[in-house]
Formats: sequence, C-alpha cells, structure tokens
Amino acid sequence: MTDFFRAVKIALRYRLNIAMILCSSLLIATLWGGNIGAIYPIIEVVFENKTLHEWSDDQLAELHTEQRASEAVIQEKEQQLSTVTGVEREELAHSIWYEQSQMDTRAHMIEWMNWVDRKLIVHAPTTPFRTLALVIAALLVGTIVKGMFIVLNMICVERLAQRVTLELRQSFYRQTLGMDLNAFGQDRTSGLMTRFTADVTTMGSGISTLFGNSIREPLKMIACLVFAALISWRLLLFSLIIAPIAIFIVGRLARSIKRANRRAMEEMTQLYTALAETFNGIQLVKAYTMEGHESSRFSRIATTYYRRAMRIVTYNALTRPATEVMGMLIICMAILAGGYLVLNNKRELFGIPMGATLSHGAMVTFFAMLIGASDPARKLAGVIQFLQASSAAAERVFEMMDRKSAIVESERPVELPDAGAEITFERIRFSYVPDNLVLQDVYLKIQSGESVAVVGANGCGKSTLLNLIPRFYDPVDGRVLLNGVDLRDLRLQDVRSQIGLVTQQALLFDDTIINNIRYGSLDATDEQVIAAARQANAHRFIMDDLEEGYETLVGEGGGRLSGGQRQRIALARAFLRDPKILILDEATSQVDVASERLIHEALRQFIEGRTTIMITHRLSTLDLADRIVVMDEGHVADMGTHHELVQRCSVYQQLYSAGFREAA
Repeated sequence: MTDFFRAVKIALRYRLNIAMILCSSLLIATLWGGNIGAIYPIIEVVFENKTLHEWSDDQLAELHTEQRASEAVIQEKEQQLSTVTGVEREELAHSIWYEQSQMDTRAHMIEWMNWVDRKLIVHAPTTPFRTLALVIAALLVGTIVKGMFIVLNMICVERLAQRVTLELRQSFYRQTLGMDLNAFGQDRTSGLMTRFTADVTTMGSGISTLFGNSIREPLKMIACLVFAALISWRLLLFSLIIAPIAIFIVGRLARSIKRANRRAMEEMTQLYTALAETFNGIQLVKAYTMEGHESSRFSRIATTYYRRAMRIVTYNALTRPATEVMGMLIICMAILAGGYLVLNNKRELFGIPMGATLSHGAMVTFFAMLIGASDPARKLAGVIQFLQASSAAAERVFEMMDRKSAIVESERPVELPDAGAEITFERIRFSYVPDNLVLQDVYLKIQSGESVAVVGANGCGKSTLLNLIPRFYDPVDGRVLLNGVDLRDLRLQDVRSQIGLVTQQALLFDDTIINNIRYGSLDATDEQVIAAARQANAHRFIMDDLEEGYETLVGEGGGRLSGGQRQRIALARAFLRDPKILILDEATSQVDVASERLIHEALRQFIEGRTTIMITHRLSTLDLADRIVVMDEGHVADMGTHHELVQRCSVYQQLYSAGFREAA
C-alpha cells in the first residue's frame, strides 16, 4: 500500500475538499443513526399510548425511584462493612462502588432529562397520534437532509478523485516524455498505455473509495455502535467478541485480492499488446492470411485474463458473505443475550454485570442499531476490493514514474558557443545491451557547414551514430563534442534546438498539415510555413490535391497522405526550424524520382552553410555530400569523395556494386 499512499498524499493537498468530505460524512453518519433511533420513541412512547410529556414524567419518576433504591442499598452495605473482613469486605466495597457509579450515571440522566423537558418536550404534541406524526415528520426530514449531504459528499469525493487522477496522468506523461529512447524500447507502448488508462483510472477509483465509502460507511457504523453503547455498552462489548475473527478472515482475502489484481493487470497489458500489434500490422496479417492465427492468439490471452478476473470475482464473492455471516452472528449473539436479560429480568450475564434492566423499546432499538451497523460493514467488503486493486495499480504506475532517465542534464551546464556547428566524435564506444558493442572506437570530425554522407551495410551503426548527436543516447565511452564542448555539459534544450531531423518513416500527428509543419517552430507565421512547404516541394500538392489545403487533417500517423507526401511535409518541418545541424536518415527514400530531384535542389540550397549529416543508399543523394564516411561493423572503415572511395575502399565498392548503382 506504500505506493498507493503516495497518491493519497496528492489528495491531501486539497484540504478544503477533504474538510467538506469529512463534515458531510459525519453529518450523514449522525443522521443515519438518528433515523434508526426513531424506533425508540415509536415503541416506548407512541405504542404505549403516551405523549412525550407523559413518557418524560415516567422516566424521571423511574430514575428517582431507582436512585432511592440505590441509596438504600448503599446504606445497608455500608453498615455491613464493619461486620466482615477479607474477601467479603472487598466484594462488598466493590458492590458499593458499582451502586455509586450507577447513581452518578442516573444523576446525569436526570439532569439531562430535566433540560430536555424544559427546552424541547414542553413544545411537544399533547396526543399520542400527534406525537407519532411528529416522529415520522422528523424521520422524513432527516432522510431528506441526509440525502442532500450524500449528494454533496459524492460530488466532493468524485471531484477529489478526478483531480488526483488528472495530476497523476500529467505527472506520468511528463515523466515518460523525459525518459531516454532506450526506455521506450524496453517498455512496450501497450504497457505504457495500460498504465496511462486502466491503472491510473483504477487508482482514481481507489481514491474515490478511500475518501468516500471508507470514511462514510465506518462513520455510519460508529454512529450506530455509539447509540447502541449509550443503551448498553456492556452488552455491545459482549456482542462484538467474534469481530476479530471477521477482521482476520477479511484481511487474508484482501491480500489474495491484491495479488490477483496485479496479475490481471499484467494480462491486460498483454491484451493491449496483441491489439496494437494486430491493428498496426493489419496489412501483413491479411496479406499472409493469418487472421485465424491472430484470433487464436488473442483468444488465448483473453482467456487467461478471464481466468484472472474470475479469481478476483471469487475472492470478492467470498468477502461479502464472510462479512455478512459475521455480522449476523454478532446480531444473533446480541438478540440471545438481550432476550435473556429482558425476558428473565436479569442484570447479569455469565456473572458479568450488564447494568440497568433494559426495556423492550431500548432492546429493540439496540438490535436496530446493530443491524444499522451491519449494512456499512457489508459495504466495507467492497471497499477492500477497490483498495487492493488500487494498491496493485499504484505499484505498476509508480514503478514507471520512479524510473530515472539515462540521459541526465548537467548540474552546471555550459553555454553553447554561438560559432557554427562543428561536431566531433572522440573514440566513441556504444552498446544497447552490455557486451555487444554497436560502435567501436569511432573518431570522426565534421566541420561546421560541411555535408557528410554516412553509408554502410544494415546494422553497421549508422543510425546509432546519428542518434548520439541530439543525445537520444549517450556513448558508453568517448565524447561527442559540439563546437568543442561535450554534449553532456550542455543543456539538452540548447543542443536539440540547433537540430532538424528527418527520418525514413515520416512522423506526422493527427492534425492539420499547417500544424504538422509548424511542429517544433510554434511561433512561425503562416507565410513562413508556406515558404518552407514550397522549399520542400510540398506546396503544390497541398493546394492542388487536397480540398482543404493546409487545413487538411492528415489522419493518424499521416495515413491520409501518400508516403512521398508525408516525407515532404517532414522536410518542410525541418526547413521551417532553420537549424544549424540537419540530420537526414534516408530522408528521400519514400519520394518518387521527380520529387526527389526537386527536393535535392531545395536541399542543395538549404544545406549551404549548415552542418549536414545524412544516411542514404541513393547515389543522387551522395552528390549533396562534401565527404562520404563508410562504416563497417561499428567503426569507420574509410572516408573521402565518391571517386576516391570507389578506387580504394573495398566496402564502398561492394555497396556501390550492390545498391548505389541500382538505385542510380
């Protein structure tokens, strides 16, 4: 429950909200017990054909009579003290003390009854029927007022839960955005989505339960027990002897519920994973006619989740009858004990003094109070279910929120020198997993304003090398320098604000074209956006082929556009940013030959004076580079111009023969 209480700490900041919850819960509990207590005047007053005036006079007369009887008993026993010794004397002294305490209690009751008589009963009706009407009216008003406070309480509780849920989602989102890319590779998107949605919602339900039923229902139960204790606290204690057994049983079930909920949440993550993989790869599924296989795989995962859910249902189902049976046992014990005292006119039970003799009305009201306490106790069984589920969800959510990013900001960042963009890789070694180096002792210096193409076979480390520049990853050994300063000594914001990135898969958001181009340069004007689109050879198709032009929604992932159109939008976004460093990772691989030629013309003008690093397999793109860097198995094999490398570099010759010539 430790992680769940971290969410509770967030809720405790909303003090006014919590104060309203506590006040309304207290009033609900008081009215709950008071409404049940209406049984007493109905039985003791109305059904005895009395008015409140007559009942009050009879009660006072009875109290005075009992006081006189106690005085006589005390006088008699005080006289006997001088004639006995030892154990008998101690028992006699204890009996005198008990009678004296009874007299003190009655004296307070007489004082209270006199006050009630003077202030309230003097205004009461003078006939039994009108008295009944008054009690019923008070019961109805109390129920209405209680209902109003229940509405207020539920609104306050839900508002608190929603505020905490909102804050948790925002914190979780900020924390996740701050993680390094490697963390997104380790934690599947479906796992993050499950925690963002189902788990955080479950935590919100737990907060709602904690500040709702887990406060309101115990207070209602306490109110009933307090009223029952006012009638006979000794009989109440006797009735609650078996309560610890119920607490033990429910506690064992609660731990089982928590374990089952955590396993069910893990299975829900698997469900999200299966759905995401199938829907994202639906073209492949259909092309290979794997619908049946995917249906079977999903069915297995869904069945496992079903079994987990049924285990939770079983534990919850056991919790409710356990609490109900224990509650009924308490009531039955109270009825048997109370019936014995009333029917036999006794004051002791198994030798234990039970106080004054109870009237029929007091005993029935006592039973009603126990029944009134059993209903909140039954509802608390559901509270346990929600709290245990929330505890399991909190562990999963805070497990993610407590992660630390591998990319750490410098405590004393250095100001980025405003002198071009010279990039130096010094003896770089890098691995995604230990003992499996992707880059090995890479040394490379790229002058400010120079255009460098990086080529090599798949898996040789080209993209990894480029990902070190915006600090998506940090090298295991060595340094990446920008204008002579280690990237780890600079602010991330300063570094990344200098970079424009275009990847092979153009990443677009489900928004308008103009907003996708403006992404990363939010203060750009519409005219600047259109100029960037013209520069990327995107303006013509935007205006001619799309009915809504720049206000066209591109769909999820840009699905309403062709691959070449998406790529040109991504290029326009990079052009608009006007970066000092331009990174192109197969940036023209998705466009047709005509568009590629126009984009190359735009790139030739755009990259002039900018540091440009590009990964490509197209000979036409290599023409944009001042220098070509050949990578092989994680290290730099050679570098130079195309004509130099064709003459002397065997790795480049193989690439040229196998791919570049074909692409050309």
